[in-house]
Amino acid sequence: MTAAAARTSPSSVVPPSGIDLPALVRRAKELLHRNRRGDHTIPAAGLYPHQWSWDSAFIAIGLSHYDVPAAKQELRTLFRGQWANGLLPHIVFSEGDDGRGAEEYFPGPDWWDSARSPHAPRDEQGAPIKTSGLVQPPVHATAVLQVADRDPDPAAAAVWLREMHPKLVAWHDYLYRERDVDGNGLVSIRHPWESGMDNSPLWDEPLGRIDVPEGSIPDYRRSDREHADPDNRPDDATYDRYVLLVELAKACDYDEDRLRCGGGSDGGAFPFRVEDVLFNSLLARSEQDLAEIARRVGADDAPHRRRAETTAAFLNANLWCPDTHMYRNYDLAADEPFLRRVAGGFAPLFAGVPCRDRAEQMRRAMRSTSFNACADGCHDGVGYAVASFDRDHPDYQSDGYWRGPVWMNVDWLLLAGLRRYGMAGEESVVRDSMLQLTARSGFREHYDAETGAGGGAEGFSWSAALLIDLAATEFGLDVRAV
Repeated sequence: MTAAAARTSPSSVVPPSGIDLPALVRRAKELLHRNRRGDHTIPAAGLYPHQWSWDSAFIAIGLSHYDVPAAKQELRTLFRGQWANGLLPHIVFSEGDDGRGAEEYFPGPDWWDSARSPHAPRDEQGAPIKTSGLVQPPVHATAVLQVADRDPDPAAAAVWLREMHPKLVAWHDYLYRERDVDGNGLVSIRHPWESGMDNSPLWDEPLGRIDVPEGSIPDYRRSDREHADPDNRPDDATYDRYVLLVELAKACDYDEDRLRCGGGSDGGAFPFRVEDVLFNSLLARSEQDLAEIARRVGADDAPHRRRAETTAAFLNANLWCPDTHMYRNYDLAADEPFLRRVAGGFAPLFAGVPCRDRAEQMRRAMRSTSFNACADGCHDGVGYAVASFDRDHPDYQSDGYWRGPVWMNVDWLLLAGLRRYGMAGEESVVRDSMLQLTARSGFREHYDAETGAGGGAEGFSWSAALLIDLAATEFGLDVRAV
């Protein structure tokens, strides 16, 4: 058995009354087909017209239930943008989905200027492959293994794992070599976008400490507000700081040593350095899955198991908060823990990090009204789980981008974590929320935790892909026949 624990028997689980699961899956498959752009899938038309890193991992998981070749191609195309030092960029640029060239999108490839790094990728003819210079959470080994496990041809699955194994090793080696600042097994992120939770209230304080000197950032025109409610997107002051952090990285030619030692505006340390719970939890789980991949291809799995254990140990030793009964981030730039609570603090469940007692404390915290807008598990049109930010905090916004809404990928990760610990009651609450939200509001980027209304991009690929995975793994639906 791989790192995933045994699933609830599909025969014992039925969809909530009134939900036509086969019809929902058909709509999900149709959406993924519409968002397909040849060799990859965009997250959403308009707002996200290129290939995003962890989006493609989740998309591949959904595709693997009915189109294994497409799932493989999704990840293969993403890794075509991998840098020589192992960095897997969070965006691989294409010509866009709606007639726009890549340069009409901001932040576009010319602004990123990733080719200034000697590690940036090039194609077979030596031309630069256009990418960003940041990363996203490492869920890719988990996706690669799931694709292999669903391949009906064992020989083809073995070939797939042999192909992807060295790429995954290089990706994880980069993270542990370049981002483990303290050598304690916890890697750090250097931009809010690397967390995957771009506009979380977590980042208000560290970004607020960063000055934006006059002339330090270029003039730019944001693309995001053209395709989503501007009131639910990051404000301009926040976005200026996003841009500044990338400008600082560019000034160092994306060299990690220079970024660590003098990447700040004043020549000091880089101003945004965070040990993120969600990122490290997904890395620990991916190391577990990479160990299994290594075993299957005849490579040494012990180094990956050791790294997974080390990361888990330091998550427990450094990032557990007994007062809040969940894990919390650490701000390396300020040398202090974060105090705000986010759903990412439950992510260690996905990797089997907490002991049974801590997992039970986390279950109760997740079930509380702080994260569950309908703590009794009912969905009469009001209240869903799991809110991405603490509902008791004054900065909570039920429909604000990463400031409170429910996200399908976060619920999917937490559902898998709850399943790993056999917490059937909480599983049902999260599972039913995922179904109710997609049935009610379609495949949206995120959902209002109070009303269930969809927000952000419409036709969002990972919401569709993870609904397909939910239907297949939790309810036993043969999605190939739908």
